[in-house]
Amino acid sequence: MQNTRLIVLLEIALMSGLAIILSYIEFSALWAMGGSISLVMVPIFIISFRRGWKAGVVTGFITGILQILFGAVIVHPIQFVLEYPIAYAVLGFAGLFVNREQFKNQVPAAMIIIGVGFGTLLRFLDHFNAGLIWFSEYAPDGMPVVTYSALYNASYLVPEMLITIFVVILISKYRPQFFYEGRKAQIAA
Repeated sequence: MQNTRLIVLLEIALMSGLAIILSYIEFSALWAMGGSISLVMVPIFIISFRRGWKAGVVTGFITGILQILFGAVIVHPIQFVLEYPIAYAVLGFAGLFVNREQFKNQVPAAMIIIGVGFGTLLRFLDHFNAGLIWFSEYAPDGMPVVTYSALYNASYLVPEMLITIFVVILISKYRPQFFYEGRKAQIAA
């Protein structure tokens, strides 16, 4: 039991670090007020599917804190909490949709899509609300702030979600044992 807990904590730390590294491989030229397309969400979803939603939420929270340490757009204390620790932590709820045992029988592609979609939707809502409250002055003249915030945040989160779905399904198809734990998984690998 104690050994398993240590392994989970190590996996959380490794996946958080990997998420930060992958966040530097980005396409960010289009978004002046933050946001980019990267692979930052992949490790958070992997740990969510491998170890469950709690480990995913913790991994996302740590990733959000690390994002702050390595550079963040901060205009208000509540915005900073909403857009970093919380926005990445909610990605972990994707683990509610996929049972790691499912990877032993077949790749649960439909459930991966639902889980990643749900987690990304929660992240979108965090960024959307922050955009409504703190970034409304950047909306073009005549454009409603709600429309601006929705379009701005969807413009990078939808492509990032699609890329993440593709990568996670690809990993699950060719290395399904990566998602489930136990002796059989360790021996098979």
